[in-house]
Amino acid sequence: MERTVRKAVPADIAAIMDVMAAAKKIMWDSGNLHQWGEGYPSEEIIYADMEKDGAFVIEDDGRIVAYFAFLPSPEPTYEKIYEGAWPDADLPYHVIHRIASYPDVHGIFRTVIDFCSSKDPVIRIDTHRDNLIMQHNILKHGFTYCGIIYVLSGTERLAYSRRFH
Repeated sequence: MERTVRKAVPADIAAIMDVMAAAKKIMWDSGNLHQWGEGYPSEEIIYADMEKDGAFVIEDDGRIVAYFAFLPSPEPTYEKIYEGAWPDADLPYHVIHRIASYPDVHGIFRTVIDFCSSKDPVIRIDTHRDNLIMQHNILKHGFTYCGIIYVLSGTERLAYSRRFH
């Protein structure tokens, strides 16, 4: 199997939305009922990621099996962190958002981290308190819990950071 990461393009939108639907089902089946509500992430959000050159797909043998956003700082919702602090707060960073994949595809988080850490040594990520699968992957891959941030909807997220190299 050949796994590749490439920038997403508008022609990928239907395949990306299929991946998002599969990822939502994984979340809901694991008890994470509130992180991605109906309509999120929308096509408009994916197109906005593309406009910022931060939308990526992962393909296995040419088939889109995952999506993620990799966006440069500053991330407005990360400006205030509660019950903790960002290490390397003075350094630029990239944020990983919207990691999604099919349930039968494995190693996606590792692929995302390998790709992203080759582009920027300081990576931040956040997830919902109920997303135990993502929390496990984040900690397994060496991220440090930093505190709580609030996304634009006003809901809290657990925030993590890792400095590579």
